[in-house]
Amino acid sequence: MSAFVQRLSVGDANGPTIAIKDCIDIAGWPTRAGSAALADAPPARGDAAAVRALLEAGWHIVGKTTMHELAYGMSGINHWAGTPLNPQDPSLITGGSSSGSAAAVGAGEVDAALGSDTGGSIRLPAACCGVIGLKPSFGRVDRRGAQPPTSSLDCIGPFAREMNVMNLVMAALAPGFDGAAAGTPLAAARIGVVATDADPAIDATIAAALQASGWQCTPRALPGLGAAFEAGLTVINHETWAAFGHLVASGRVGADVAQRLQAASATTAADLQAAERVREQFSLEVERALLDVDALVLPTLPRLPPSLADIEGGLSIVTLSALVRPFNLSGHPALSFPVPLAGGALTTGLQLVGRKGEDERLCALALHLERSLNTR
Repeated sequence: MSAFVQRLSVGDANGPTIAIKDCIDIAGWPTRAGSAALADAPPARGDAAAVRALLEAGWHIVGKTTMHELAYGMSGINHWAGTPLNPQDPSLITGGSSSGSAAAVGAGEVDAALGSDTGGSIRLPAACCGVIGLKPSFGRVDRRGAQPPTSSLDCIGPFAREMNVMNLVMAALAPGFDGAAAGTPLAAARIGVVATDADPAIDATIAAALQASGWQCTPRALPGLGAAFEAGLTVINHETWAAFGHLVASGRVGADVAQRLQAASATTAADLQAAERVREQFSLEVERALLDVDALVLPTLPRLPPSLADIEGGLSIVTLSALVRPFNLSGHPALSFPVPLAGGALTTGLQLVGRKGEDERLCALALHLERSLNTR
């Protein structure tokens, strides 16, 4: 199925092409966030800040992409708005919630796409679909005109197949983005390698990519990663219920999302306070781990994407976001870069995490990694 819910032509028809996730406003078109409960939404009165920035930079918007309903799920399956096909293997999930954006880029339908990342929703589908996905530092990209309207976790960010395109999108989106710094490959770098319980094949793939990079690698521990994952779930549940809980009564929210929303309504003030304490502690932990390195490296996904059939059969995949969600809680920039798995056609995601505000350094590291792997 196509990654698009609407085909458009907005902006410079001669410019590079980009698709926009359907939780981000484009003037004159409804923003439905993948939900039948918003099927009758009126056309947006204006462009989201990110859309306006892209148009001013000469990008050509060619469509709105499908997504996991209300950006509240990780499979990308959407029986109302459409489930896009994974360009690496159509039997596997695309990942969510920015499923259509990742799939459109991976299939070569567009040069780039915008997604949103509240709990891994850019990096997770990027890893599933074999493309690059960047969650910028929290607040680096203006998210006015995106759904939900208020979030302490969510970031708008780009997908691309190549780092030079990624840098072009970021130069348009992020005020003060230093394109020259981002476009200079960072070969002499010191990297903190975070140990995880990821699948051994994924760990081996990450290790091979790091060896090819020539970077100086040193072990780093993030003992609070698990607690940050749980706290991130608490915060997203609280904020998504506040934003969309009223839609459940319409009877038009998909069963999986309605069930999650009902469960989220039970989040207490005490739960949220505890999660905020973890946020503070984990943010400091990440800062300490980054003190003498250029970035941290760990897998994007702890295991390979499951099949669509497995999800339809009831498989829970909440822990698929175990290595990405913590950095929404902390607010650090994080980039997923595709690296090939040995002995197969699939890629998996190598995740780079940097200091807040140093998105350019992450892009420069990813550019060097891209060149190192292509050379090899």
